Amino acid sequence: MHLVPTQAEVIELLRQTGGLRKGHFEYPNGLHTNEYLQVALTMRHYQSAKILSVGLSRLIRANTELRAMIPDLSIVAPATGGLPVAYGMCEALRSHQVYWAERDDHCESLRFRQFLKIEPGEKVLLVDDILRTGNKLLELKKLVEDRGGEVVGIAVLIHQPEPDAATFAPLPFYSLAHLDATYYKDAKSCELCEQGVPVEKTWV
Repeated sequence: MHLVPTQAEVIELLRQTGGLRKGHFEYPNGLHTNEYLQVALTMRHYQSAKILSVGLSRLIRANTELRAMIPDLSIVAPATGGLPVAYGMCEALRSHQVYWAERDDHCESLRFRQFLKIEPGEKVLLVDDILRTGNKLLELKKLVEDRGGEVVGIAVLIHQPEPDAATFAPLPFYSLAHLDATYYKDAKSCELCEQGVPVEKTWV
């Protein structure tokens, strides 16, 4: 394993730990796909979590501007999937602090815990385990900026964009691996449905 794992090494680690599955899956938004990624299944293993978090942190250190900010850098993640990544990154970078945004149910907006305040001009690195639509990170970015923070970069373990996924240019964006799943907008257009491949509905 390289200090910064290669895409092939990351994919193999995901497969070995059950985080990446091939088959026929339906997302809650109705999309059908030929593979499903649940990074939490990989991050439950301490050694796997360490390999991925340290690898991602090395990409951040390679950026001279971000490296200079590390002592004062806050790492912010959406709960719950981003938390293991955020704490692993904080430990590897020795950055300032970690906090997160959460929601009580899917209908509510992301929010910070009571008494948690972002300082004006605070430098923030947004992290998550996976980017599919990018909507959660867009919401988190707005939340930070509305409270006076400055988002200086975005880092995810896996970039597996759905069609029309959000982009974050010109912000620096980092991932350890990019996965291109085959997506079908619904069951009617799904070749896997047409072939009679049993479908498994996913929660997220």
